[in-house]
Amino acid sequence: MSPRATAPVTKRGAGARPRVAWGTVSREQVIDAAITAVEVDGFEQLTIRTLAAGLGVAPMTLYRHVRSKDDLLDEVADQLLARSWRPRSGKSDWRRWTADAARRLRDLLVHEPTVLHVYLRHPVVTPAAIARMEAMLGVLESSGFDEQSALWAYASIQTYTVGFAALEASRSRWADSGEHASSTERQLAAFTTPQQFTRGLNHLLDGVERHRHAVRD
Repeated sequence: MSPRATAPVTKRGAGARPRVAWGTVSREQVIDAAITAVEVDGFEQLTIRTLAAGLGVAPMTLYRHVRSKDDLLDEVADQLLARSWRPRSGKSDWRRWTADAARRLRDLLVHEPTVLHVYLRHPVVTPAAIARMEAMLGVLESSGFDEQSALWAYASIQTYTVGFAALEASRSRWADSGEHASSTERQLAAFTTPQQFTRGLNHLLDGVERHRHAVRD
């Protein structure tokens, strides 16, 4: 994380929290503090006012860096995505690389409710999301997909990944409180597991590959 600013502080009475000077909190510090806050208390509890208080600044100071709470959550999601989306597989094997990218996004969405919230709220066009999309399209096109087929494949894989992660996350919360669920309910809930995600992804990639061959032939 970025270091905290070390500017002089002014006291506002006995027992008051010190406030740093105006302009001494960077955008990176604001986002880092927001990431910590949502990981501790959840994105629902995050407010500009409480975040500003934690940083020792006035709320208006934060509005120099973000427009609103939703804008701040977009920044948080972008930072978390940027840290985790890059596959370790080589780009020469489009199927392995694409599957790795999908699994990484699914893991992030399931384990970071803030990121899932952002993906379900609106189309995500943050820098990390765009970089990920362009990288995936590049891998597909370099492996023989034409531009339209690459876009179709990306859209299919992305929709499957986000949709599966959303259902998995909701079923996980249900399982934690569904101790009186029937065996059928539990069996249906078990369809949303990492193993089932991989099975479904493999079926989807089989279809993508068949489409590629059909277009090339």
